[in-house]
Amino acid sequence: MLRNVRGGQWAFLFGALVALIALVAVACGGDDDDTTKETPAGGSTATMPGDKPTTAAGKPVPPANKDELAKLKGEIIIDGSSTVYPVTAAAAEEFRKYAKDVRISVGISGTGGGFKKFCNGETDIQDASRPIDPKEVDACKAKGIEYIELPVAYDGLSVVVSPKNTWAQCLTVAELKKIWEPDAQGKITNWKQVRDSFPDRPLKLYGAGTDSGTFDYFTQAINGKEKASRGDYQASEDDNILVQGVSGDENALGYFGYAYYVENTGKLKLVAIDNNNGKCVLPSPETIKSGEYQPLSRPIFIYVRKEAAERPEVQAFVKFYLSKSFTPIIPTKEVGYIPLTDELYAAITKRFEAKTLGTLFPNGGEVGATLDRYLK
Repeated sequence: MLRNVRGGQWAFLFGALVALIALVAVACGGDDDDTTKETPAGGSTATMPGDKPTTAAGKPVPPANKDELAKLKGEIIIDGSSTVYPVTAAAAEEFRKYAKDVRISVGISGTGGGFKKFCNGETDIQDASRPIDPKEVDACKAKGIEYIELPVAYDGLSVVVSPKNTWAQCLTVAELKKIWEPDAQGKITNWKQVRDSFPDRPLKLYGAGTDSGTFDYFTQAINGKEKASRGDYQASEDDNILVQGVSGDENALGYFGYAYYVENTGKLKLVAIDNNNGKCVLPSPETIKSGEYQPLSRPIFIYVRKEAAERPEVQAFVKFYLSKSFTPIIPTKEVGYIPLTDELYAAITKRFEAKTLGTLFPNGGEVGATLDRYLK
């Protein structure tokens, strides 16, 4: 068809095409300019020095001091909770996009196992799915280890079954206690023993290992005493192992952090919790943040060793972790937790910058704990 177009006509068509392309390019450029001028979301922000607040779209923003981050060198050693691992690992991955010469290792020893290393001075930052407990406070004090306590997100400890399980839609706290209390060991081994309307099927249990902060919190919230639990279940500090076990067994019941459900929604089914008030509540970003999902909603933490906090690479990483350069990533499917309010991130950033030492949870874990104390 183009062969039949005469020279003048071809020149005219080509010129019109170039003009059209130019108009499209200008239009696209205008959209980009408008995006950069978008009105920031309301509320105070916990940004790094010079950062611009995130836009209303809730996307992370590049740190304003990215040139300084590029000059950093060093190594940061992190260990502890498998529940907090997805958040910290994502923060480390994002941070290293700007600080390529900072090596960051993130281990999974469980909250309790991690605190043993932390209080021995072996790690710089401790991931914890519960506050430090009094025995761990004493262990750190005995070794001269001082620390800064920083909440980083909310978690809704999730009770899950296989998608093939058609009967366990909602369980009461009393039923969960019946299943998991120490006296249940070797006795409550069938779903029908939990509720008469449930089928006559074996009950296979999967849960956190004894070094896990999730184990500590779950036993306190459900059984009324930390670490009080039956022992005849498949236990692991690695939540991925628990996911595999529950997803592959129609008769299984397990519990772990909300992020591991979010990452495996096609393999797992959530069980709603009735806190003995007749209302079944599923964990979700809304019910966890509002506190409606009780008693299994909780904050999660990092602890920064005081000596480590003096190093520039650690300072920069922690500020990045709490800033708008990372916090918008926390609720994404890749991480799966619920971010704190801007007001809390601002207060917690000030706590870190001021090197405020110690814990605001003197008695350790608290069921239904709020973070208002960090605003005072």
